[in-house]
Amino acid sequence: MSSTLNPYAAPAARVDDVAANPQAEAIRRTHIGHETSIRAVGLLYYLGGVLGLVGAITPVLVGVSMEFPGAIPALLLAALSVGTWFAGWGVRALRPWGRIVGCVLSAIGLIGFPVGTLINAYILYLFLSKKGRTIFAPGYQDIIAATPHVKYRTSIIVWIFVALIVILLLAAVLVPMFGR
Repeated sequence: MSSTLNPYAAPAARVDDVAANPQAEAIRRTHIGHETSIRAVGLLYYLGGVLGLVGAITPVLVGVSMEFPGAIPALLLAALSVGTWFAGWGVRALRPWGRIVGCVLSAIGLIGFPVGTLINAYILYLFLSKKGRTIFAPGYQDIIAATPHVKYRTSIIVWIFVALIVILLLAAVLVPMFGR
């Protein structure tokens, strides 16, 4: 063998296994489904905040003066909507304060019997369960940073269910429109 340097050879470097901490990866894999559900709740808070703000601003855009009897409720709805949007941001970022604001909003949402009660009870379960407390703990952010390769895989059944809901919603909107 020749000991001369081949300038056309691929670079040879020692590559260490840069796998994440196995303990952090085990914790993340155990909590990834719960984490995804919590982030989805944050997305719902974003949506609720935007829709509530649109509902609060619409009377102003239509030209109703602030002297009408619904001005105070519209302002309260706008404030609640902004708070809901910020809660969505905190929940999606897994900030501990986002969990607290989300718990307060979900406790208020328990009033909406029966559907609101069921949905908000589930959200409270997500936030207050042992896994929820772990996910909102400051140390969990380090686990996320150490395991960026761990991703949640959505089941095919869920995708089929979502597609059916979208088709039903489109049909509910389009059929009356074209059925005239």
